[in-house]
Amino acid sequence: MKQTAGQHPNRRPYSAAVPGEAAALRPPSFLFWSAVHVLCCLVSAALGFRFSRLLFLLLFSPASHHHNHHHHVHLVRQPPAAVIPFPPPPPPAVAGRVGVGRHGIRVRPWPRPDPAEVARAHEILVRLQKEQRLRYGVKDPRPVVVVTPTYARTFQALHLTGLLHSLMLVPYPLTWLVVEAGGVSNETAALLAHSSLPVVHLPFHEDMPVLWNDRHRFEARMRLRALRVIRERRLDGIVVFADDSNVHTMELFDEIQKVQWMGALSVGILAHSAAPDATAKRQQRASEQETSPLPIQGPACNSSGQLIGWHTFNYLPYAKKAATFVGDGVTVLPTKLEWAGFVLNSRLLWKEAEGKPNWARDLDEVGISGEEIESPLDLLKDASFVEPLGNCGKKVLLWWLRAEARYDSKFPSRWVIDPPLEIVVPAKRTPWPDAPPDLPYQRIANEGGHVEKHVSKKVRSYRSKRSSRNKKKHETHVDTQVSEMSSAQEK
Repeated sequence: MKQTAGQHPNRRPYSAAVPGEAAALRPPSFLFWSAVHVLCCLVSAALGFRFSRLLFLLLFSPASHHHNHHHHVHLVRQPPAAVIPFPPPPPPAVAGRVGVGRHGIRVRPWPRPDPAEVARAHEILVRLQKEQRLRYGVKDPRPVVVVTPTYARTFQALHLTGLLHSLMLVPYPLTWLVVEAGGVSNETAALLAHSSLPVVHLPFHEDMPVLWNDRHRFEARMRLRALRVIRERRLDGIVVFADDSNVHTMELFDEIQKVQWMGALSVGILAHSAAPDATAKRQQRASEQETSPLPIQGPACNSSGQLIGWHTFNYLPYAKKAATFVGDGVTVLPTKLEWAGFVLNSRLLWKEAEGKPNWARDLDEVGISGEEIESPLDLLKDASFVEPLGNCGKKVLLWWLRAEARYDSKFPSRWVIDPPLEIVVPAKRTPWPDAPPDLPYQRIANEGGHVEKHVSKKVRSYRSKRSSRNKKKHETHVDTQVSEMSSAQEK
């Protein structure tokens, strides 16, 4: 044994294999093929996931119920290029198509609606709205009686047409009493003829005054004339005082159905000023910032919803600035409590009515012997019985506005141009002047431009002088050099 050991000195004796030593003794080729094996496993896993997803789609797609199992296996065994065909190329651009991405969209002509189908659809919508109103709206609605004072003027067509279209949208039976100052005119009758509403056109044989204070009292007398007609004809319903220049919401006519005898609503006051003077606008803004008036008229309630007072318009910011006559270029102010903010049951005006309260005055005693009527509260003996509407005055359902032209302004009768208009500018020319007048800010800009041009001229002149001096110096220097060279050559 010793001899064999001496014959093979490089042979290591046998010992038990240690895992760490075995791993260290493995050749590099083993690591390389291990890495290749892992890479192949990853690639096969990825491809297998893709084919398994394809198999899932083929097995559970809606079209798979019409084929047998062998057909699915045949599709799975096909190469991916045969299983998922490429999308066809986009169609060539032809007339009537629009290319969006890879797909074409066919442009079809817009079909004209059939008038019969449109009428039928409109009838269906009307019936649907009516059914919804009967189910969810006011139960047993009462008729509406609208009182409007008016007179023939420049803005009458504008105001009365807007009110007419608003009243045509009211979904309740409506009667419109129009009281016209100066008697019944053809202009007003022509405007009212465009509506399909039952209209009672009443004359008031006095002319509308020019001063605003006189006009407010005059309109109150015109409304009393309409109230007496309601009593004489025993019109039943809810009386609404709708001036032709006011703006009303449709919710207003739903809210007034809640009134029992007399109700009050909040009115938004749109006090405007047509004065173009900048100083007047600055003064008005400063006064508004100091006082901050809330332009609302209406009832004021306590926490329990009971009427405890009235919120009126603040006149202090407009002291000595309010309009005096119609068409004045300053702010037009309302009265203390506008008639438009009140509604009442017409049976309150009748001489004999079932359940009529005793706190209502007789209409024959109102406005006699020179009594001035400022608001519908003068029709009551006790104003505490007024019912606040519109969530106790928290909702503004109408707006008061007075926008009028000058009382002496001219307008065509019925706004019909006859004879035709005269030619002011020929058709070959533009209707605007060639050189419009400069506005103030344009004049300021032009003046600034002239100043800048003047300054630039000075700078340019200074630069030109400086450059000319440099040229002269350069020319003299060149001349001296030429003279010196010529003298040296002569020598």
